[in-house]
Amino acid sequence: MAEVSTHALKLAGKISIVIGGASGIGEATTRLFASNGAFVVIADIQDELGKKVSNSIGLQHCMYFHCVISSEDDVISLINFTIEKYSCLDITFSNAGIKESSHTMYPVTTAACVKHAARAMVNHHVKGSIICTTSVVASKGASMQTDYVMSKHAVLGLVRSASKQLGVYGIRVNCVSPSAVVTGISSMSPEEIEKTKKVCEGLSSLKGARLSVEDVAEAVVFLASDGSKFVSGHELVVDGGLTKLPDEDDLKMYNC
Repeated sequence: MAEVSTHALKLAGKISIVIGGASGIGEATTRLFASNGAFVVIADIQDELGKKVSNSIGLQHCMYFHCVISSEDDVISLINFTIEKYSCLDITFSNAGIKESSHTMYPVTTAACVKHAARAMVNHHVKGSIICTTSVVASKGASMQTDYVMSKHAVLGLVRSASKQLGVYGIRVNCVSPSAVVTGISSMSPEEIEKTKKVCEGLSSLKGARLSVEDVAEAVVFLASDGSKFVSGHELVVDGGLTKLPDEDDLKMYNC
């Protein structure tokens, strides 16, 4: 196989943090970041999975750092460790999965990640990229699971405000909003997962395709790369053309 030029890699030489990078969308993004030339620090609480992913990619491209993002001190330690070891921080993807009981905490933890990543970028004069995960419900209302919907609205508001505040430093802040995609934190059975996938496919206007974590990761790589150098404050929706919320009985899928 011919050697690939580093100039062909979208993230060559970039130092990145993927919060929640041990499974699901985070793992897919970690792998895609690394294959595009970035060095990735996986931040997660799933130690065994995180180390397994890191080792499978290769320690020359990836490492694992235990981080409880609900602890701002842990977030600070994560950022400080990355800066001390690699001298800069170019990309941060805030993607930690949140259990149902913690939905109202999600915007707070995301804000801490954005704040401290931005501070490091500003202090080291890095025109970096910060990306957060939201959801297709981030700009829509719903008649149930209000805490979940509110949390996604809040993160979208954070992204839009932070992009205005940090633009003066050349730092871009964006979010990716997928429709329902089954990830590692789902507690559903294989049968329920398959049913969810079929329902999601039916809701999409793009037929013959199913959303995967790799699809979301591709969108994140775009937002992290110079290919989106004039994109900031943007919600990149990855939903196959979904234009309306599903029935209430199906809304639970957005917790996947």
